[in-house]
Amino acid sequence: METGLIFHPYMRPGRTARQTFQWGVDSAIHCDKIGFTSMMISEHASQIWENIPNPELIMAAAALQTETIKFAPMAHILPHQHPAKLAMTVGWLSQILEGRYFMGIGAGAYPLASYIHGIKNAETTFLNEMVRESLFIMEKIWKREPFFYEGKFWSAGFPEEEPAETEEDEQHLLANYAPYGGGFPEFAVTGFSANSPSMKLAGERNFKPVSIYSGLDALKRHWEIYSEANIKAGFTPDRQRHAVSQTVFCAETDAEAKRLVMEGPIGYCFNRYLIPIWRRFGMIDGFARDFGVDALDVDLEFLTDNVFVVGSPDTIVEKLSALFEKTGGWGTLQVEAHDYYDDPSAWFTSLELLSKEVAPRVKIPGQTRIAA
Repeated sequence: METGLIFHPYMRPGRTARQTFQWGVDSAIHCDKIGFTSMMISEHASQIWENIPNPELIMAAAALQTETIKFAPMAHILPHQHPAKLAMTVGWLSQILEGRYFMGIGAGAYPLASYIHGIKNAETTFLNEMVRESLFIMEKIWKREPFFYEGKFWSAGFPEEEPAETEEDEQHLLANYAPYGGGFPEFAVTGFSANSPSMKLAGERNFKPVSIYSGLDALKRHWEIYSEANIKAGFTPDRQRHAVSQTVFCAETDAEAKRLVMEGPIGYCFNRYLIPIWRRFGMIDGFARDFGVDALDVDLEFLTDNVFVVGSPDTIVEKLSALFEKTGGWGTLQVEAHDYYDDPSAWFTSLELLSKEVAPRVKIPGQTRIAA
């Protein structure tokens, strides 16, 4: 199993833009040093708790201060941006990172963010239609072949390069904003609900599937949907490509890990923000079904004891191995980041234990590790 970070970020209200930005860059540098293979950075325009409208800025700032870690927006919300502008931004950033880039895409989970971008109809089918048209335009632009397209939502094109009038004439040459290497970046999509349409899209297009953990049944269903669509499209599903986002915290002892979660930034975030929003949208139901309890009885301590992956390195290995046996396993544990800006020591220790003492001991059942 590999380790990655997913940086939403859950920065408590009152944090400045500079603090959020600094925490993102510091997290990237630290994760690169301890062997994390990827860092996904969310794009959120409306929520005060998840306040990064431009994840590419953190990636660019970290590009020259990191060596091996790969970055992805997770995700660029395609209905909120003109695909031509985004295609150039992505292509240039991919070139800056010299291949350490993959692209997360999404339709948007927050109606208020869609409203800010002029979309009153934030219904899933409508947004997914926008996603598909955006992808079509971006891929056409990256091919750098002349076209003009007038679509349902956007118009865009790529001009024909005019020949030079003299040998020294370079005024008509067009900048190359295709992704690094000349091809397309790897795409990734996230899914949360049990019957996630994003997992079907990922399978059809052979994109990287990223599951936001919402219970055992949902996670198993994600892989079923993805693999069925992937096989039907002529591809071979590979569990090593599957990433799962989860709340994880590691300390020297189980008791210390639980205390640091309950009393620290993770507990603060869940009590003030995530548990209320999960209840509002029924996102806690999958966890309740797993354990046969009423969703109203699922509180922070229940989540810490039963849903989050919390404990010593040995305990976390046991918990992940048990999850792998029940679900079939996945390739990357994408650890959800929290606001340890004031004192990052416990958080950075947790990440290092996960990377060096946990991940090498957790393997996909019946499958040898595939080289990255």
